[in-house]
Amino acid sequence: MGTTSIARTSLAFGLLLLFGACSSASEDPPGKGPAVTPTPGPGGTTTAPPEPTSTGTTTPPGPVLTGVRVHYAAASSPAKPGAMTLRGSAGPLSWEKSIPIATTSPGLYTWQIEGAKTDLELKPMLGDTWSRGPNYKVKAGQTIDIYPHFIERRGTYTKKYPSFISQKLPSTRGVWVYLPAAYIENTEARLGVLYMHDGINLFDGSLAFGGNEWKVDETLDAGNEEGTIRDTIVVGIEATANRTTELTPTSGDVDKYVAMMVDEIKPMIDKDLRTVPGREQTAIMGSSLGGLASAWAGVHRADVFGLVGQMSPSTWWDSTMILGEVSSLKTRPAKPIRVYVDSGDSGVSNDDVTNTKELAARYRTVGYSDSKDLLYVVQPGAQHNEIYWSQRLPAALHFLLGARPN
Repeated sequence: MGTTSIARTSLAFGLLLLFGACSSASEDPPGKGPAVTPTPGPGGTTTAPPEPTSTGTTTPPGPVLTGVRVHYAAASSPAKPGAMTLRGSAGPLSWEKSIPIATTSPGLYTWQIEGAKTDLELKPMLGDTWSRGPNYKVKAGQTIDIYPHFIERRGTYTKKYPSFISQKLPSTRGVWVYLPAAYIENTEARLGVLYMHDGINLFDGSLAFGGNEWKVDETLDAGNEEGTIRDTIVVGIEATANRTTELTPTSGDVDKYVAMMVDEIKPMIDKDLRTVPGREQTAIMGSSLGGLASAWAGVHRADVFGLVGQMSPSTWWDSTMILGEVSSLKTRPAKPIRVYVDSGDSGVSNDDVTNTKELAARYRTVGYSDSKDLLYVVQPGAQHNEIYWSQRLPAALHFLLGARPN
């Protein structure tokens, strides 16, 4: 029925392997691990066909260029002139000798060649230091934009907003923010954002429920370094004493909670941080009632949250009313781009596996396809708690956020 069963042993790494985990280039010579194919960012171009002229003839095509635009400005100090160079897999690039990259403007370095016959793997260097993560790959005739980092290995998390006051949902709560290494080091980097519920459980075991955190920072640090997870900012929204009311539809206040996220927290984050605000790189994710709230947001605010993650969602709530909500996606103007749904199958409630299986089926009935834009996972033996959610997190983020594109 499209169910993916995942063994408990070494689950986090096994799940990543299912989706093509990439080896980290780290400080080893490049070219040894699989490359990650980039998705052109803003400014990325491909060679266009000749444009017809007003007389019906075509303009002769210009030279076919292959190249890279490196966007980099160090947070601590600017790169010295001539410090940014390039190495790669095919002429005129090589892995043994660097060639200079022209400084086009502050924070922008450009390299292009004419008439490349093959795709290229390449890596910029800053002085004697390779950029971190996998090699970049550029197709012949394409120019890509990349936002590398060279020094930082780990991101940081803080309770950036200790007392956020909402007007949409009258309340005061803390809001946590994780910034990945690329964001910290490279001030040219602009990143997508993952919004998560129950922020106190995400990063710090001393604060998390039952002493078990989700290990969000460790998961993203490893995934960013290996290239298996896109560099992403995480915003963790703390729950209040009214958590059940805030995260539930029908008799609850989930509409107000989502309005708080969309109309108050997201604009604040987009103003204060270097984000990519579009729905293509804006994700929402939670577990239990947080998974239910994420499913609700995916139905009602898919114009904002294009990527929706539901771990052990409380599908049972109000006689499984969320099933009908998901079915309504068929006639709504916007649907999430990708959806992740999972559960365990053990414990007192069997982690609501039967209802959650039906939830995944409802996504299929409105047009989602397994492993394409829907991933449904059942973890054998897993119960309804943070221990198992942290184990499933690496593969969930790989599917939702994608591999590091550049």
